[in-house]
Amino acid sequence: MSGRAAFTIVLLIPTVTAYAGLAAPARAAAPDRPTTTTQIVATGAPPAVDTHVGTHAAAQGASATRAAAPLPGDEPALDAGTAERLRTAVDFYRGVVGRGGWPTLPADAQFAPGQPTPYDKQLRERLAMTGDLPQAGSGPFDAGVEAAVRRFQIRHGLTPTGRLGPQTRKALNVPATRRLQQLEASRARLGLLGFGFGPRYVVVNIPAAVAEAIADGKVVRRYRVIVGKTDKPSPTLVASITSVKLNPNWTVPASIVRNEISQKMSRDRDYLDRLHMRVFDRNNKPLDPTTIDWSSESISSLTVRQEPGSWNALGSVKIEMPNAQAVYMHDTDRRNLFEKDYRFDSHGCARVDDVRELAAWLLDDQPRWSRASIDAGIAEGRQQEIRLTKKVPVAWVYLTAWMDGNQTVQFRDDVYDQDAQLLAAIKEDDGFFSEASAK
Repeated sequence: MSGRAAFTIVLLIPTVTAYAGLAAPARAAAPDRPTTTTQIVATGAPPAVDTHVGTHAAAQGASATRAAAPLPGDEPALDAGTAERLRTAVDFYRGVVGRGGWPTLPADAQFAPGQPTPYDKQLRERLAMTGDLPQAGSGPFDAGVEAAVRRFQIRHGLTPTGRLGPQTRKALNVPATRRLQQLEASRARLGLLGFGFGPRYVVVNIPAAVAEAIADGKVVRRYRVIVGKTDKPSPTLVASITSVKLNPNWTVPASIVRNEISQKMSRDRDYLDRLHMRVFDRNNKPLDPTTIDWSSESISSLTVRQEPGSWNALGSVKIEMPNAQAVYMHDTDRRNLFEKDYRFDSHGCARVDDVRELAAWLLDDQPRWSRASIDAGIAEGRQQEIRLTKKVPVAWVYLTAWMDGNQTVQFRDDVYDQDAQLLAAIKEDDGFFSEASAK
């Protein structure tokens, strides 16, 4: 093989990287469930990891390679080098596809330490082809294969149990052609993003349901987020964070008033009162909600606003980021939702776990606004808007595949089924992909 091809394979060693910090929560976890993320600080002590990883070089006619895994936690999904790294990943996966892809496992294949099965060879070859296992080797499931499975799970957003449950087998069996499609779609999206990276910025990766606060090219905070439902998807966008609001009220979007509140008020006349919501006419005059015909078209002229408090859907913090889609980042009064594995449950905005910590990071050049003072300000109960002295760039991106600065390729589910749509559009315009990639 050529020198460049060998170099490409080494680059794609799937090491235990930033997402090792997103391991299973303390509570008991079912095998290979999607990762439930807790906030991590890049400078914190990393979890113990197996540092020996490599590539399936034997299958390419070269010797196997080993490398030490970097400390987890500090490599962002999106930085100024992501687009070029995606180009490298696309080249590699095109090669895998060109060689026929990887072996698949039966959906009911079971593996246990030290127990031979008819599928041991396929499993080892599959893990070795993407570098999760240093070399295919032979023999039944052992500690080396378990570590490789754990690395594979980390790269695919699954809790790294090291066991092969249904979700891990499903992810292993996704064809190489589909993984290539994800990489190509992500690469095309980045070509059209137009995001200006600064020394400090925030990224919400929608398919991963994760937000990252990035300073000097490293992740300093990572948060679980709840993003849009499949029928109310969060948009991709580029904007700037301008202010933090404490104890915000919530002006309910007209679509929610029309499609949800109207129905609930028709059945339960006390609904708005219980949720501390007030109704105003077009002149901002308060109205008695029990006197309104909620089945009438006239409700489109009403404004429904929820008062600040523990009941508020925005929680105690709102992060303003003016944009045409009118979405933003905020707290929630239902923090238990962050413990869920499937975090696609909003109307388009992004609910952020431990958003007070993110607010403190955004305001860290204003000594008055430490985390403690933010907590105190919220406890006062009055509404406050704190403007940032310098706007912080923010990007909401839809990356189902990326390659981070540790040369690790990550994949997530295409929850909105957008990859195929984008690539179909590319096929209709032969010049689209090359132009997008060149930007």
